[in-house]
This record gives sequence, C-alpha cells and structure tokens, in this order.
Amino acid sequence: MARCYDQYCPVAHSLDLIGERWSLLVIRELLKGPQRYTDLLAGLQGIGTNILAARLRALEEGGVVRKTKLPPPAASTVYELTPYGEELEEVVYALGRWGARTLGPPGEGVTLAPGWLQNALRATFEAQAARDCEGAYELRVDGEVAAITIVDGRLRVDPAAAQDADVTIEMDGATLFRLISRELDPAAALADGAVRVSGDNEGGAEALETFVSLFSFAPRVPVPAS
Repeated sequence: MARCYDQYCPVAHSLDLIGERWSLLVIRELLKGPQRYTDLLAGLQGIGTNILAARLRALEEGGVVRKTKLPPPAASTVYELTPYGEELEEVVYALGRWGARTLGPPGEGVTLAPGWLQNALRATFEAQAARDCEGAYELRVDGEVAAITIVDGRLRVDPAAAQDADVTIEMDGATLFRLISRELDPAAALADGAVRVSGDNEGGAEALETFVSLFSFAPRVPVPAS
C-alpha cells in the first residue's frame, strides 16, 4: 500500500501523488513526450521493472499519467502526461534548476540519460530574454543532438538534427553547464576551442553570445566541506 501523509495540506497531498521514489523522474521522462515502457526503462537507469510498473500504476490512479496507443503505423502503447500532469512541468524544471546549483557540471566518465538535453534546454530557457529573438540552432552535446527553434519568445526543442539551422553549436556537457550558469564567458569558450560554431555566422562569437543569453539558472551555491 502507498504511504500517505494523512494531512489536509496541498503540499502533503502533492507528495502523496508524486513523492514516491522514482515518481518525479518518471514525470521528467514524460515531459519529453509520450514514451513506451521500454523507453522509460532506458531513460531511468537503475529502476527495476517492478518499481516502474508500480509507479506508473500509481501515477495513473492519481490522474497524472495515462496509457494510450499511437496511431498507425507505430501503433505502440505509450504512457503520457495528462493535462493535470503537464502542469508539473515548471515544478520539475524549477527543482532541476535548484538542484543544479549544488550539483555542478558533469565530471569525466559521467553517463547522462538519453534525452537529457531536451529537458535541460527547456528548464533553463529565458522567455523574457528571447521575446525579441528569432533563430534556428542545432546543438550537439556529448552525442546528444537538438534542433532548437525560437520564435516570439517561444522555444521548441526536437531531439533530432535540424533541417534548416542558421547555426550549429558543438560542445561537451560541462561546458554547456558552465556557460548557462554564467561561470564561463562565451568568447573565452570559443577562443580556447571548448565550443565550435559553424553556419551563417562562421566564427560564431555573436551567434554563441546570443544563444547563451537565452538560457540560464542562478549561480552555484558552494557546498560546505564535510
């Protein structure tokens, strides 16, 4: 039986629905779009099949997730967020931005879950900074590729190569982290080869500056030595 806080409190009720271990990470994966059971297993490294099945069942019962079938030719059974579940997007992304402040950039040998870049970009996008911007980018980070389109302050991210990108930007995950946390200057990253830019703005300093200005999170918080 699922544990319950048994309190009349919206926070306690929310945790009754999504507070079990792995539940928020299931939601994180579904923020990328409908996922097959096998997709979820691949994205949630370390989860057991019995735990995943139990979390999906509980999230369905709570009205957060639903099971549906893709139209032909795929015709696969997938899980997706309900409209109620989709309202958790900013909750999850805010939690991610908060945690990143003490997590730091990925170190050598760290393996990131497939599709992480899509959520990272959506979580750190600054709509206000982008309100007068338009552009199409292809971003390549540690084997992940994202097609990014910005129009009227709105962001679209597709996990695929861009067909008509104005600029292609390539770097590793640690560099991306340091750029959007404002710990690394874009011009310096370009000069030392940590970032490579190609496209209409060959050389790319201005394009990189513009791109980086559209994504950010608050500065890192130092962690006390144990």
